[in-house]
Amino acid sequence: MRNVERTERTRVKRLPDRGRYDRDTINSILDEAFICHVGFSTEHGPVVIPTLFGRDGSELIIHGSAASRMLRDLSNGIDVCVTVTLVDGLVLARSAFHHSMNYRSAVIFGKAELINEKEEKVRALEILSEHVIRHRWKDARPPSDKELKGTTVLRLPIEKASAKVRTGPPKDDEEDYLLPIWAGVVPIQTTFGTPIADERNLEGIKPPEYLPQTR
Repeated sequence: MRNVERTERTRVKRLPDRGRYDRDTINSILDEAFICHVGFSTEHGPVVIPTLFGRDGSELIIHGSAASRMLRDLSNGIDVCVTVTLVDGLVLARSAFHHSMNYRSAVIFGKAELINEKEEKVRALEILSEHVIRHRWKDARPPSDKELKGTTVLRLPIEKASAKVRTGPPKDDEEDYLLPIWAGVVPIQTTFGTPIADERNLEGIKPPEYLPQTR
């Protein structure tokens, strides 16, 4: 799979050895995360909004209310920067200075495009739903025409992008390795809890088998 477009804007400048420009790495980060942060400029200054997203091949999908200021601005073709971060561990060094985190992050620059055609819009919403929890879309009531009208869906090409990744143990100054201080990595994982049923579920309805915690 070819790399994304590498530009001066997407080049990782701080600790460049952590930079990644291959689609496999970028896509794996996007596919594991639930939330992205969308940054853009307004007449009142910069704004960063967290939102759900999904990936459709080489495009990022975001959505929201048709009344959303962010989506209205983005649909007009303004420049946007989208970031996604996964924290994999706390890196505890012997010195306070060298404490860090193990992480995987992705940054995407570009201009979003409005999805208007009904079938394409419904497909994009299905991609969003499946990104959060697979198989839920076919189990749920599909959106009505009124709901579709009240929803804005945008796509952003994943072309001008890069990833930055840190893995491994702390990196202390050589003389600090003689200090009697514990150092290492505390792993961090996202886990799912036991499903909590809605009180208004019909009698006899059980959690579906596709829920992550029931696999």
